Amino acid sequence: MLNLLDSNQNAGPTYPDRHADLVKRCQQGERRAQYELYQQYVKAMYNVCLRILNHEAEAEDVLQEAFMDAFTHIGSFRGQSTFGAWLKQIVVNRAINHLRGRRLELVDMESHRLGEDDGPDFADTEPYDEEGVQFEVDRVRQAMQKLPEGYRVVLSLYLFEGYDHEEIGHVLHISETTSRTQYLRGKKRLLELLN
Repeated sequence: MLNLLDSNQNAGPTYPDRHADLVKRCQQGERRAQYELYQQYVKAMYNVCLRILNHEAEAEDVLQEAFMDAFTHIGSFRGQSTFGAWLKQIVVNRAINHLRGRRLELVDMESHRLGEDDGPDFADTEPYDEEGVQFEVDRVRQAMQKLPEGYRVVLSLYLFEGYDHEEIGHVLHISETTSRTQYLRGKKRLLELLN
């Protein structure tokens, strides 16, 4: 069978992937390999879904659909990125599409004047407190869940998933300016919730 990880030489560099053997076995239809690959990524991808959707049951459903998509289309995986990055893109797209089904409302802020981000930055003035770190993580997680959906999604994509504003605009079908505005306002609101 043609090795799809190496067959696309003109598409750019390929990246070493520690799960390349599992991916190859999945491409050959091996169910056990699918299960093993699923086990490797299920927790991390669930967290991606949960950050975007803010609803456990919906995150579980979207995650299952994303894995089904990934395994159905694994033959199109060419190794131009790691399998994890490829899968994460599928998961994010599925979650965003699910939000659209919920009628995600992002306000187009291009016509509004951008204000300066006058919110305080997180700056530790005290020595590192290892025990307090988990408390702070939990506080931030709870505060993120209270944000309006548009703010939460943009903050999650930018801060946790590593998307830039141009990519966020493309994924959410909003302008880059709107993404930046949602980010700034979401960050300000998050800081208010944390204070």
